[in-house]
Amino acid sequence: MSKLYIVPTPIGNLEDMTFRAIRILKEVDLILAEDTRTSGKLLKHFEIGTHMHSHHMHNEHKTTENLIARLKAGETIALISDAGTPAISDPGFLLTRACVENKIEVECLPGATAFVPALVNSGLPNDKFIFEGFLPDKKGRQTRFLALAEETRTMILYVSPHKLVKTLAEFIQYFGEDRQVCVSRELSKLHEENVRGTAREVLTHFEKTAPRGEIVVVVAGKTIIKEPKKSKFSKDDEKEEEED
Repeated sequence: MSKLYIVPTPIGNLEDMTFRAIRILKEVDLILAEDTRTSGKLLKHFEIGTHMHSHHMHNEHKTTENLIARLKAGETIALISDAGTPAISDPGFLLTRACVENKIEVECLPGATAFVPALVNSGLPNDKFIFEGFLPDKKGRQTRFLALAEETRTMILYVSPHKLVKTLAEFIQYFGEDRQVCVSRELSKLHEENVRGTAREVLTHFEKTAPRGEIVVVVAGKTIIKEPKKSKFSKDDEKEEEED
């Protein structure tokens, strides 16, 4: 029976691969991989011999129609990315939407994704949060920062290492230097690091120590200052009570 499986893969530590993910990847007719060279190492490690095709941001518009045809013909296909859950700042949305539109079953397996451990590690409020992914490089970047400056929920961003110092400086510009920040680097890997503090403190750290690896940044939302409750009595009422 045709089905598209969305299969998360480890973000660093191979022990985070689930038994179910391994089974599905062995059973499907085809695996779609963001980079077949990267995924080839993963499949070899777990002795998965299923055939792979490339499916990435540069070809997904062209390949989706053919993949839908194969699914309609009865094939089962698994989609994986280089690391983490597909469609989270990675290819996957277009194919998933096309399957839904064509009434083809889609099943997403639970598994590794970078922003959840980063959020929990941060120590910042996680009852309400927003995932921003990668911010615009140029066009729309300032507009997005101005909007986020008023955001009261905890914010999660993906930032490349060479843009981290610039982004932290922008936090100070738009959010203020005392805004709480946590930078999680190389999650689940041998050199995992979580740097917490004010935007100024974290910026100072990475100005001295060049950031490397995969990075997730968690930023506290804007604090709402509540005004003191007004008395239900007017000043005149209070004076009358005192005279009585």
